[in-house]
Amino acid sequence: MSKLPDNWAVKPLGEVCKIIKGKKPKDSGSASNERTVPYINIKAFESGQPVEFAAPGGYPACERDDVLIVWDGARAGLTGRGVSGYIGSTLAKIYSDAADNRYLFYFLRSQYDQINSRTKGVGIPHVDPSIFNKIPFPIAPLDQQERIVSEIEKQFSRLDEAVANLKRVKTNLKRYKAAVLKAAVEGKLTEEWRKEHLDVEPASELLKRILTERRKKWEEAELAKMKAKGKEPKDDEWKKKYKQPSDLDSTNLPDLPQNWIWGTIDQLAAPGPNSITDGPFGSNLKTAHYRSSGPRVIRLQNISEGKFLDEEAHISEEHYKKLLKHEVLPGDVIIAALGHPAPRACLIPLTLGKAIVKADCIKFRPSAPKVLPAYLMYAINSQPTQKRTYAIVHGVGRPRLNLGEIKGIALPVPPTDEQKSVLQEIESRLSVVEGIVNELDHNIERAERLRQSILARAFSGALIQQELGLNEEHTSKEMTNG
Repeated sequence: MSKLPDNWAVKPLGEVCKIIKGKKPKDSGSASNERTVPYINIKAFESGQPVEFAAPGGYPACERDDVLIVWDGARAGLTGRGVSGYIGSTLAKIYSDAADNRYLFYFLRSQYDQINSRTKGVGIPHVDPSIFNKIPFPIAPLDQQERIVSEIEKQFSRLDEAVANLKRVKTNLKRYKAAVLKAAVEGKLTEEWRKEHLDVEPASELLKRILTERRKKWEEAELAKMKAKGKEPKDDEWKKKYKQPSDLDSTNLPDLPQNWIWGTIDQLAAPGPNSITDGPFGSNLKTAHYRSSGPRVIRLQNISEGKFLDEEAHISEEHYKKLLKHEVLPGDVIIAALGHPAPRACLIPLTLGKAIVKADCIKFRPSAPKVLPAYLMYAINSQPTQKRTYAIVHGVGRPRLNLGEIKGIALPVPPTDEQKSVLQEIESRLSVVEGIVNELDHNIERAERLRQSILARAFSGALIQQELGLNEEHTSKEMTNG
């Protein structure tokens, strides 16, 4: 710790702070005539709005001005202000006779990384008292504590305003991105292109070729199976086993530009088995199968709208070979069938390597190059597609789509060359948006670093101009030693 002003004291937290751990009441639940005292669980700690109550019973309590800290759980060490009620069992109240509560609150906030990174316990982490109690606490005289808190809050207020402005810009850019995709799938971005390219193959012919090729590939595969068994077909009855994708009723769908057509995800899939499949369910893929390295498992947390998020999970090579039905390849479209928004899609990166999808993640391998995977990804992520699909989602809290519903999603399909033009129009706009968003995110992260810098300066005495304090009747050293 750097040199502090002469009239400051430094004491271990354990010497000047008292910790009161919360306790779970015997009977808690919704408010009633008996349950009248708010119970401050982690949700109430975060929101300031208790939804659980307990009967009066002498449990450890806190008030609005108190300092609470998360004592148990992944965010152990996170500090917040009190809410009037009984202290939750995973929380603790911290107070000190030597420090104003607000001053103590901001100091503990500045120590979050140290406390959280040095927890104890297997499974559920807990604040380690042996670490917490030894943290040096720089204590300014009480009048200076008030000035320091005032200066912290003034500077934090400016940062809050700046961050709010940055987030508003991000929100507006998100709206702009949605508008770009909407215009794209309605054909508005390529109106001039169509005027200049009148002689193109209609997408209806494109779809016919996709379906014809799929059937041909299936028949070739079936004949190969029969030949391998030494059999020859006597007639064409075997061809009746082929499952043609269901026709799409476009009666209630919007009109499309000339030469466009509506097609379902099922109709647009590549020939061959498993071009559309979801992940393995149940015991076929459990957390216990995960390894530190090996083929990747694509999970919901990997799928953002238009962007693959590189959150890693792996399985063994041996287990991967058992799940090849669920294999994904670079360029496949991956669709999240659970969560908000559903559906949302991204592309598998070219550099990913061996991978499979997990439950609620749908692999969609389009019939490229007739239909372009990137175009279909944007079409799935567009507001019109998501709005139409919302009518069939189910599930309370987290919307879910099953595989059949995913297959039936209708997408607007332009001719192949126009798909290329649509992609160029989308990506020229979204690349600019991405650059701006990256800069905004950088500035938001910088604001958080500035907060830590402000706190570091505050508790070194550098944030406010210090007075020598030689004439003060009580220095903080006297308070803590007295």
